[in-house]
Amino acid sequence: MKSVVTSAIASADAAGRFPGSADLQAVQGGLQRAAARLEAAEKLNAGIDQVAQEAYDAAFKKYPYLTNAGEAGGDQVKKDKCLRDIKHYLRLINYCLVVGGTGPLDEWGIAGAREVYRSLNLPTAPYVTAMQHTRDRACAPRDMSPQALTEFRSLLDYVINSLS
Repeated sequence: MKSVVTSAIASADAAGRFPGSADLQAVQGGLQRAAARLEAAEKLNAGIDQVAQEAYDAAFKKYPYLTNAGEAGGDQVKKDKCLRDIKHYLRLINYCLVVGGTGPLDEWGIAGAREVYRSLNLPTAPYVTAMQHTRDRACAPRDMSPQALTEFRSLLDYVINSLS
C-alpha cells in the first residue's frame, strides 16, 4: 500500500539510490502531520453515516433528474447503491488519512472507476458534487482542527479531481 514512507523508498529505489535527505524530509513531514490525519480519520469515522447522507442529499438535489425511471437513481436499489458508493469513497479517504498516502484511493477507488461508471452508464458528476459538498461543508473548529481539516480536504480534492 502506498504511504509517505513507501513512496519515499520507491522514489529512491527507482532512481537507483538510497533515500536521501529530501526523501527523509518528506517522510518526516508526513509523520509530523500524522496527528492531524488521525484526528480527521477519527472525526470522519464517528460521523460517516451523517456525512455520507448529507453528501448523497446534495448530489440528488443538484441532479434531480437522476430519480427519473431509467436513470442512475431511478429506484430505491439504485439510490442505495449510490449512498453505498459515497460511503465507500469516504471510507477510503479514512484509510488514506490513517496510512498517510493516497494508496487506498488509488488501488481501490480510482483505478478504473471512471471507466466502470461509463460502462454502466453512471455519471460521475453526482459523486463529484457529493465530495465537493463534503469539502465545502466541513468547518474548523466545529468539525475538526484546522490542520486536520486541511488533510481531509486535500483527499476530498484528490477524489474530486480523479473523478472529474
